[in-house]
Amino acid sequence: MRHFLSFLLLAGFAAAALAQLRSIPADAKRATLRHVQGMMVELDGKPAMLSVGAQIRDTSNRIVVPSAVATTTVVRYLPDQSGQQIHRVWVLSPEEAAQSAPKPVPKPPPPPEPKKADDKKGGS
Repeated sequence: MRHFLSFLLLAGFAAAALAQLRSIPADAKRATLRHVQGMMVELDGKPAMLSVGAQIRDTSNRIVVPSAVATTTVVRYLPDQSGQQIHRVWVLSPEEAAQSAPKPVPKPPPPPEPKKADDKKGGS
């Protein structure tokens, strides 16, 4: 009986782990990706370079090497801070690819700059 209860408990944890959803940032752009060679890829037919430490996640959210990506795949991606290289890539499942991409949440405007005090002293 004790083994059976342990099995049920472990099965419950496994089911919870499988039910986890991956979160793709709303500002991730959608494109078709094709691996060219090494760290070079094409996004919608245009050459692009993967950044150092870039991550490509497959439909099961596992990190894969660029050469493991299928010939042409629908993905969502984020560039690095410079905007010149690709830093994060999520390979979309057929269900995710059929959905329209969520609209990015606009960033709030920057706070107003504090008013500077006049350096002049009155009366001189």
